[in-house]
Amino acid sequence: MAFEILEPGLATTVQDRGRFGYYNVGIPQGGAMDGLSAEMANALAGNTPAEAVLECTYMGPRFRTDRDTVIAVTGAPVDVKVNGGTRGQWSRLELAAGDEVAFGILQGGTRFYIGVRGGIDVPVVLGSRSTYGLGSIGGFDGRPLRAGDLVPVGDSAGPSGGREPLQEIDPGLRPRFEKEVTVRVMPGLYDHRLTARGMETLLNSIWTLTPVADRTGLRYSGPEVEWQPRQQPFGAGSDPSNIVDAGYAVGSIQIPGGKEPIVLHRDAVSGGGYAMVATVISADMDLLARSAPGTKTRFTPVGMEEALAARAEQRSLRARLWGAGA
Repeated sequence: MAFEILEPGLATTVQDRGRFGYYNVGIPQGGAMDGLSAEMANALAGNTPAEAVLECTYMGPRFRTDRDTVIAVTGAPVDVKVNGGTRGQWSRLELAAGDEVAFGILQGGTRFYIGVRGGIDVPVVLGSRSTYGLGSIGGFDGRPLRAGDLVPVGDSAGPSGGREPLQEIDPGLRPRFEKEVTVRVMPGLYDHRLTARGMETLLNSIWTLTPVADRTGLRYSGPEVEWQPRQQPFGAGSDPSNIVDAGYAVGSIQIPGGKEPIVLHRDAVSGGGYAMVATVISADMDLLARSAPGTKTRFTPVGMEEALAARAEQRSLRARLWGAGA
């Protein structure tokens, strides 16, 4: 079985939960930017959380299925059209062979997800089917989809994990796509490079997401952040935020030149010469991924205990999702 891509959309890629264990050699974890929305697409399609989905950025594809199947569309709000008729998000959609699926204009957020019964069946590369575009690995030939591609879909029987597929996602569980968000961060490792005023600026200002936002990182505009004066150490660059190269955590916040913080995301580079003044907690990485350019963002500091509690809440939500149809 396959999807025939008639129009590819702006940047449609194959993604799953990610590629772990290779960050030390420069290959990022990747995976769906909004992991929860991707999991919900799989839950509706009758898969396990591990199947690959299509991640659609801003503009969705138009495709035709060659067999009867089930799909689900989750994530950023968008009109779903089957053979020209409007269908809903957040529920199972039955398709017949020859049906064409297309999408309207995004009404918020940046990315939505298409799950299909059996999952997108591209080869596993280094433990994942996710597309890493900068490295041209994984996904469909290591790149976004193009018109004319035949995207393989797995066995329609699909591995559902012994559970009945959901018919729809409870509205109380669905992510929200808001224009103002508060993102929790843990200060460090190089927060000592900021002055007290600089740290206050970072944590008490409203930052606006710029259009320079992709799978590698998201850039924000706002007031200038003040750095501690110093003589640059040997091996560091001349920018006040430069350090001797160090490894980067996913979610790290850098502020080159004291302007426009950058938050590294799923396809982040693994190291470099900019100070990491804080790191977004893992539970809020999906929240960042849902932000559209123009989103007003506050960074609020938390400690390890609160970060771990937030992670536990995410695990609990996912347990509800996957247990709801059992």
